[in-house]
Amino acid sequence: MIYGYIRVSTDKQTTENQRFEILKFADEKKLHVVRWIEETISATKKLSDRKLGRLLETMDEEDILIVTEISRLGRSLLEVMSILHTLMEKDVKVFTTKERYELGNNISSKVLAFAFSLSAEIERSMISSRTKEALARKRSEGKRLGRLQGKLSSVTK
Repeated sequence: MIYGYIRVSTDKQTTENQRFEILKFADEKKLHVVRWIEETISATKKLSDRKLGRLLETMDEEDILIVTEISRLGRSLLEVMSILHTLMEKDVKVFTTKERYELGNNISSKVLAFAFSLSAEIERSMISSRTKEALARKRSEGKRLGRLQGKLSSVTK
């Protein structure tokens, strides 16, 4: 069976872009996504609390999981590697639409998955550091951050 997995972190984000990318990829590869798994949940949540965790339990040999990026699977290197290891042990193929990876149960796929997961984690760490630095600079300049205490915003009035 071919699965399309879409995850966004908040309900302010849309799944439309990921669905479009997966459908375009599937069309190019002459694949038909039979089942879609969509969830709005942070990747920091335990895998067992996510739809992806339940999907992993049901997937069988020769199933295909299509995601836009490996980073959609999890937040940390260890979690992504654990998920990929589980899928590879079950002989499930993982296709990514952005990087064009086709990962299976072989050593080159495992090395590639590790390298990509590591680079994604480094990128997230760098983004977090830059954000913290920018906020610290704004605070040092005397700028108030966040909502004003005790006042309703114009959105909630």
